[in-house]
Amino acid sequence: MNSRDIFRYSFQSIERSAGRTSLMLLAMAIGVAAVILLTGLGEAARRYVTNEFVSLGTNLVIVMPGKSETAGGAINASFTGSTRALTIEDAIATTRHANVVGVAPLVVGAATVQYSGLEREVPVYGATKDMLSIRKWRMAEGQFLSESDWTLATSICVIGSTVSEELFANSSPIGQWLRVGESRFRVIGVIGNTGTSMGVSTDEVVIVPVASAMTLFNTDSLFRLLVEANSRESIDSVRLFVSNTIKARHHGEEDVTVITQDAVLATFDDIFNVLTFAVAGIAAISLAVAGVLIMNVMLVAVSQRTAEVGLLKAVGAAPRQILAFFVAEAALLSLFGSLIGLGVGLAGSWIASRYFPSIDMRPPAWAVFAGVLVAIATGIAFGIIPAQRAAKLNPVEALAKAK
Repeated sequence: MNSRDIFRYSFQSIERSAGRTSLMLLAMAIGVAAVILLTGLGEAARRYVTNEFVSLGTNLVIVMPGKSETAGGAINASFTGSTRALTIEDAIATTRHANVVGVAPLVVGAATVQYSGLEREVPVYGATKDMLSIRKWRMAEGQFLSESDWTLATSICVIGSTVSEELFANSSPIGQWLRVGESRFRVIGVIGNTGTSMGVSTDEVVIVPVASAMTLFNTDSLFRLLVEANSRESIDSVRLFVSNTIKARHHGEEDVTVITQDAVLATFDDIFNVLTFAVAGIAAISLAVAGVLIMNVMLVAVSQRTAEVGLLKAVGAAPRQILAFFVAEAALLSLFGSLIGLGVGLAGSWIASRYFPSIDMRPPAWAVFAGVLVAIATGIAFGIIPAQRAAKLNPVEALAKAK
């Protein structure tokens, strides 16, 4: 009896027991689908956070007021509080490096904007000309902030496309005066649709010169300082320059946190990789449960098929062939169940990504292959015990019990 005969016999056995087969296929399919969907969800979270940071710009060095300890590239979210404000003058000092191509001091707040009886609450950014190129924004109309004295508070602003549509309807906002908080600003430009970045839609912001924002919000410190290096290779040298420059300006005190975009992304990658493996491990438990179910159901099947096993042995089937019959049956059930689960998992990921475009739930390739392989291995491993029990049956006693 060759391998083809063994698999043909096992397949026929599966076809004859529709109820038992359906139960085992369902258990294995649920396990594989769970692995694929949960790892896909973990990957979706990782991609989302990565895209959010990439949308900030490229080759960035980020300066934050307050000191935070770093270790191994990881960021401790606990800040000690700044002993000295991060000022516009500090930002200007960081531009004096050959590898720095852009510096964008940033002040963030919220204010009510009003025009012709219409008003709404919007985020307000204080920025400079370099913010446009660093954030890779594009202008839909007019111009962005001009290259002027950063310490000069001028009454001009740039608005997002949504603000333009809601306050100015079908008319052009260019040249109109917009009240922001208690101040008035002349609109000089409209930013094109750029979507959401770090939880804030840039279509709904109002951008004013950084000095104007500091006056508007009565603050003497920047919220962040974005410094763009000219290449990935020069990021470390720019980070060291920025750190030393601000330290020198702050009388030798390290009272700011200087991080690189790559370090932040690497930290989040590590976190989400661990989470993805963790949820994959949790989902894999369902595969073990499915394996136990296969073992129990097949043990029952062995007792129900005692006469069949006895007849096979009576006509000359060797114990190793009986063992092969049952192991092949377990392998086929695991294979078919894992393929069904694979289809369900991939279909579920596709549907979620289609109806929620911001969530890319494509599972990692390793999870797809690992889910299927572990399912098959689990089924075979738990199918060996019933197979051994069947192989040890005495043909005469088996036929006698069957009567």
